[in-house]
Amino acid sequence: MNTIAVLASTRGTDLQAIIDATEAGSLDAQVVVVVSNKECPALERARSHGIPAVRIDAKGKEREAYDREVAAVIDSYHAGLILCIGYMRILSPWFVSTYRNRVMNIHPSLLPAYAGQMDLDLHAAVLERGCTVTGASLIFIDEGADTGPIISQQAVEVAPDDTAESLKGKVQRAEQELLLEAIPLYFAGRLIVQGGKVAR
Repeated sequence: MNTIAVLASTRGTDLQAIIDATEAGSLDAQVVVVVSNKECPALERARSHGIPAVRIDAKGKEREAYDREVAAVIDSYHAGLILCIGYMRILSPWFVSTYRNRVMNIHPSLLPAYAGQMDLDLHAAVLERGCTVTGASLIFIDEGADTGPIISQQAVEVAPDDTAESLKGKVQRAEQELLLEAIPLYFAGRLIVQGGKVAR
């Protein structure tokens, strides 16, 4: 079985798309656990589909110590792939090294543009700058902030009447398409990192 652990801190809209695809049989994988640093809608989504939902409080913990707790949970469910979906924490170098090229992060821009920014603030910045095109990027995590090898990207047109909220919705649809395309490629062994780039 192709097993996935999800790290999330927010609504988990992209998580829902993955769950729906696995339940429909269009994605040959299983989300085996969802982990969060706080109570959030993503955990509720997991529970509503019978997926283990684990909250690990990060308060007062060093980053690596916290990540080791998260890793223990991931390993207990034998997850082959780790997805960061709206996960509002920077992963420790220890975690990145331990799961090198096994952790994917979805980012709501065409990296390297707007690296380090997130959610509505990012989309508002795109609109303020007058961009006509934005998009989504799927990367493997490395030690930097949104600097890992790019797996895939998808462009999204910015309409004259877009708001930060409407743009977020359009970009999220692109995010979901990228994830649903890349997950089978990962489990088929077709996403190979060479020289800091992903070869298929």
